[in-house]
Amino acid sequence: ILSRLTRPAAPRLSQMDPIISALFFLLHVAAADCTGGPLVDVIIDRYDIPRVCPREVQTEDFIRYHFNGSLFADGKKFDSSHDRGKAFISQVGLGRLITGMDRGLQGMCVNERRRITVPPHLAFGSIGAGGIIPADAVLVYDVLLLDIWNAEDKVQSRTISKPETCTRTTAPSDFLRYHYNGTLLSGETFDSSHSSNKTYDAYLGQGDLIPGMDEGLVGMCVGERRIIIVPPFLAYGENGYGTTVPPQATLVFEVLLVDVFNPKDDLIVEVKEVPEGCTRRTVAGDYIRYHYNGTFQDGVAFDSSYQRNSTYNTYIGMGYVIRGMDKALQGLCMGEKRRITVPPHLAYGEEGVGELIPGSAVLVFDIHVIDFHNPNDAVEIKVTHKPQECNVISEADDLIQYCYNCSLMDGTLLYSSDQFNSPSTTTLGGNKVIQGLEEGLSGMCVGEKREVVVPPHWGHGENGAAGVPKSAVLLFELELVELQKGVPEGYMFVWLGDGPDPLFPAMDLNGDKEVPLEEFSSFIMIQVKEGKGRLRPGLDSDGIIKDMFDNQDLNKDGRIIEDELKPEGDEESEATKRDEL
Repeated sequence: ILSRLTRPAAPRLSQMDPIISALFFLLHVAAADCTGGPLVDVIIDRYDIPRVCPREVQTEDFIRYHFNGSLFADGKKFDSSHDRGKAFISQVGLGRLITGMDRGLQGMCVNERRRITVPPHLAFGSIGAGGIIPADAVLVYDVLLLDIWNAEDKVQSRTISKPETCTRTTAPSDFLRYHYNGTLLSGETFDSSHSSNKTYDAYLGQGDLIPGMDEGLVGMCVGERRIIIVPPFLAYGENGYGTTVPPQATLVFEVLLVDVFNPKDDLIVEVKEVPEGCTRRTVAGDYIRYHYNGTFQDGVAFDSSYQRNSTYNTYIGMGYVIRGMDKALQGLCMGEKRRITVPPHLAYGEEGVGELIPGSAVLVFDIHVIDFHNPNDAVEIKVTHKPQECNVISEADDLIQYCYNCSLMDGTLLYSSDQFNSPSTTTLGGNKVIQGLEEGLSGMCVGEKREVVVPPHWGHGENGAAGVPKSAVLLFELELVELQKGVPEGYMFVWLGDGPDPLFPAMDLNGDKEVPLEEFSSFIMIQVKEGKGRLRPGLDSDGIIKDMFDNQDLNKDGRIIEDELKPEGDEESEATKRDEL
């Protein structure tokens, strides 16, 4: 990690030529064993060396270390940074330490432990020190190196991992949300955002961060992991930070960038897919149904309509959704897919939403428009096939048979007459089907085909129906296969022109001055066959004729005579025509 900070280091023992290494070892042992005579130079025992040593102490480096100091003669401790509870800080090689320590600390690695034996002439000599260290004392320092830095050091950063695509990198004045683990150079953790399960949020380059982080976070992508090493003078300096960061500590941050935006950012709309033949786009005031996946910039999901198996439904441009979505949902086609990136000032701002959406979060929505409509929309009818001969068309009271497919606007099939292996039957104007379908089936010829778009206020409305979602726009593919002309509501039989006048002699087929049911039935069926009259379609003709007969047989003797047949236009005569079922 620190290789960029390091000047070329002196070779370690393991890297030396084997002959030189052996000679050094023999000289070291000899010096250590010749305790009967005076020491000539410092003796260094590197008894614990870390496996990785990217940087070694050199002249003019600053170091922070712990030590225990004792007298060689009797092992008596004369000083200890551990006892004081505070590491010792100094610069090496410039005479700020006794000469023996200036020499003994050279080439040391962070986390290395050394025992440095210093002869008197490289320590406090024949004078000693303050009654604590006697004259001509050999001193032994047990040292643990905690930190190295140099006045020439700079912030260094190294990317550990990076997303394949990176359309934007951090710059000063951006607002960042990131996770981090913070350690000292020795590896000791001093803080972590992960432990609180909450990102660290700050503006970049505005003085909200230590100078080293302001520099080290520049140029990052969302999802990038980076190691940032900050020397003390670009971190918390000689004061440190509370009890967690000691004075003059080099800091190592492992950073994961979660989010970035700038207060000047606007909505970002990326069109993913637009269906062919888009003739209409959403405008303010429309009602839209759409599916979405909602994620943060790092890809972590926070919500999805697909998981609920239910579209999100709302009016557009009327403040029912966050400002960014209100704007982004305009100008869309049915079936269109878009990715919408919404900065927090157009979403949930600094407050966020409970535990679901953090404060100052950028939101990314992948949306798929299922359908939309306007409350003023009418039924749309498109004729896709019309027979050459179209003399008779469907209208109110007609009995019709038709084939249909009913789908949502995204093509999802809801119902089909194919499911029943026979066409559907209905009487137009009888409120047997939804109003929009009634509209779409009117004015058709047998053999005609149509595509009919039914907005929800002409269909199943805001509540939907079994198998039909709430506020769904429906697409019907229709074909009229049979048409029987009907009679007005409340009637069982109508004349298709002027009826016989007088009526009774025409009904009395055998001329015996009375008309039983059989004779009455024969008369009615002759009128229907000759196209002079029409029975209500879709009902049993015998049952209708029997009801008509019973209405005229006033004395209920099983026959109609002329006196029972009221003149046409009489109030009771009208009743003979009415359907009283």
